[in-house]
Amino acid sequence: MKPTTKMRQLLANGTTTIMPAVGDPFSARLVLAEGYETIMVSGNATSAMRLGLPDVGLLSLPENADNVRRIYDATGLAVFADADTGYGNEFSVRRTIREFERAGAAAIMFEDQVFPKKCGMLAGKEVISTEQMVDKIKAAVDARDDNDFVIVGRTDARDVEGFQAAVDRANAYAEAGADAIYVAGPRTETETQALIRALEIPQLYNTTPNGKGPQYSVDDLTELGFSLFTFSVYLLLVAMVPMRDMLQILKQTGDLSVATRGAASLDEYLKLLDLDGWSSPLVAPTSGART
Repeated sequence: MKPTTKMRQLLANGTTTIMPAVGDPFSARLVLAEGYETIMVSGNATSAMRLGLPDVGLLSLPENADNVRRIYDATGLAVFADADTGYGNEFSVRRTIREFERAGAAAIMFEDQVFPKKCGMLAGKEVISTEQMVDKIKAAVDARDDNDFVIVGRTDARDVEGFQAAVDRANAYAEAGADAIYVAGPRTETETQALIRALEIPQLYNTTPNGKGPQYSVDDLTELGFSLFTFSVYLLLVAMVPMRDMLQILKQTGDLSVATRGAASLDEYLKLLDLDGWSSPLVAPTSGART
């Protein structure tokens, strides 16, 4: 099954699919090893992992598309790409779609923020007009080669213009041809319930660590009617603590054996990277999109 067809299937299966968000191929290998069916290449996580910089519009189209390509090659999963604002107007969006399709993405999401954008968790965002974003959605739909390639319209208008304006924009983006919608930043359970009632196409729910929106279990989200669930940069936040602890303990004690207690084994590490599959010319690797 093509990854694009797989993504369409996940959007339509009537349950909420967990879609871990990553910024690098190694983290993506962990997601693959745990049996997930789809993965999100987070713009925030990519900016952090590739550039060591915050998500404020500094990541370029080639850098982002290349990261998507590497993650798809490393996993073969249905990859959901975060393309920020689409990297320009409707003409730029056409090229963006082509680049991400060629990179192996199964879905692409872009937002209605003014460029340079800011991470959805940050204050001070601005949005373009609804008409401008509608033109970008239409250009994206027209530019794709594979009709199964999923176009996701995102609106950040909740923090800028209010909840109803965000709903109105989302409906306009759906009417323009978006296959799915992400309304960033609902504040209450009443708002998340209203999103499901207001929109008739699949929706993404994203839990962020800024604490502003309600947190739901996957069962809750399935009952509400959301198709995909992702969780911002939580994998990085979880990984930061033991990595920082190891460095601090090593600096304090000078003893690597103390600092690395509880670490994964070298065998686990090499198995995750499929060393055996790459070591023999007679055995095809078990990973990657082109196996």
